[in-house]
Amino acid sequence: MKMYQVDAFTKQLFKGNPAAVIVLDHWLDEAAMQNIALENNLSETAFVKMLDSLNYEIRWFTPTTEVDFCGHATLASSYVIFKDFTDAQTIQFHVKKLGIFTVVQADDGQIQMNFPMRRAQAVTEYPDLLRQALTKPFKQVYLNAQAYIVEYENVQDILDEQPDFELLKQLGRIRTAITASDGDVCVDVAITSGNQQYDCVSRYFAPGNGINEDPVTGSIHTGIVPIWADKLGKKELTAYQASARGGELYCRILENDRIEISGYAKLYMQAEIFTDC
Repeated sequence: MKMYQVDAFTKQLFKGNPAAVIVLDHWLDEAAMQNIALENNLSETAFVKMLDSLNYEIRWFTPTTEVDFCGHATLASSYVIFKDFTDAQTIQFHVKKLGIFTVVQADDGQIQMNFPMRRAQAVTEYPDLLRQALTKPFKQVYLNAQAYIVEYENVQDILDEQPDFELLKQLGRIRTAITASDGDVCVDVAITSGNQQYDCVSRYFAPGNGINEDPVTGSIHTGIVPIWADKLGKKELTAYQASARGGELYCRILENDRIEISGYAKLYMQAEIFTDC
């Protein structure tokens, strides 16, 4: 069984978020898929079932559980499909509970993914554990279907944050994102590949799903970007996820509560899995 490993939301190898991708003719047993994801020990392993050259089903597994939405592994899967499985420039993923994701590969290799927006609502009540786990002051807490999204005072606090993962783990399946904007933010070249301007900077923690800090998270930006789009009065934003690896997301607010999240990808590895699956 062939497997790819792709660095997503980056043009540079060893940056962005690595995801494993396996393209199948039929679904494997769920226990087998979970075991493969555990063995890979990446944030996500994506399993893609081909319906035809333009249509695919997709599922995502962390080392400990199946999740309902993953942006970076969708980007990685799209890269693999465009590389080896279709000559088309547009494909569709059919996703349980979330409908259809239309994905386009631009001429320069950028992969543009049309996702449902997951707007977050400001909340005044949230677990005390959240404030205990985060060491920096924050301005506002939001909540969407995926995570608490915590707005910090400034980008430097985002970079300096060292959360208590054991406390965040006690929040269970609700993840935690932290985000800030200093206007057009120039992230120091020490943590990224260039002197790039960003509209917002974020980090993402999911210890309850077996991932203390996710390197780059496409799905949570369907909640983060609408917040900053409203605050900054912009429909197109460039976001940076400030993990140790770092990654860039090019985002555009669409009509009908949709959002386009785009990025680049770099192939790291092709491998053969030997199992009895």
